[in-house]
Amino acid sequence: MKKPAQIFALVFLVVLLTISCSGEPVAYPGNEVQRAVITVTGSGQVFVIPDVAYINIGVRSTGDTVVEAIAQSNEQAQAIQFALTQKGIEEKDIQTSNFNVYQQSDYDYQGNPTRTYYSVENTVYVTVMKIDKLGDILDAVARSGANNIYGVNFDVQDKSEAQKVARELAVQAAQKQAQELAAAAGIELGELLSISSSPTSTAQYYGYGYGMGGGGGMDESVPIASGQMPINEQVEISYEIR
Repeated sequence: MKKPAQIFALVFLVVLLTISCSGEPVAYPGNEVQRAVITVTGSGQVFVIPDVAYINIGVRSTGDTVVEAIAQSNEQAQAIQFALTQKGIEEKDIQTSNFNVYQQSDYDYQGNPTRTYYSVENTVYVTVMKIDKLGDILDAVARSGANNIYGVNFDVQDKSEAQKVARELAVQAAQKQAQELAAAAGIELGELLSISSSPTSTAQYYGYGYGMGGGGGMDESVPIASGQMPINEQVEISYEIR
């Protein structure tokens, strides 16, 4: 009765020896070989001169009726658009971004309504291709009746070349950092395992605002300085440690 069990055990032992001597690595679940790696992050930055500006220009009108308020708003909006085109802004670069009509009321000291009227807010989003004329444009639209000017943003139309340079700088910074860390730790960098990049630049914001007053324009052209805009790139690189 014991002889078959001994034969089975012998066969099982032979199979194990055959597998272990085959020369092929045997992988067991949970025992995968983990490669030691070093991961670094590098940043690169270049500065460019903005060549385009975006601005919201609007008008707020009131009237005793909705029709009256809208009619007044339309008249002022047409005057603003005319002023923009006179300053070289193309119609395709003028886009309505907001149009609201709402009811308002005035009250006396006892909280009783003394007047009910309607307000209309009409805002256009304007793209200015000649930013050296931006001050003159702001002055012109204010004189034409705009009483809500805000959110000047400067940007660069084509960032590809600047992003390329910033990315190269980021890679160089990451490589240098990896080499310095390896030298400090007494190790040697091996194979490049992975590399990824991400742009982090944003449009330059200029916090200009022209309240909710009655318009009338400024005494002189608005001074606007576009300055320089940073273009940032970040890369992450992983090396195997030998």
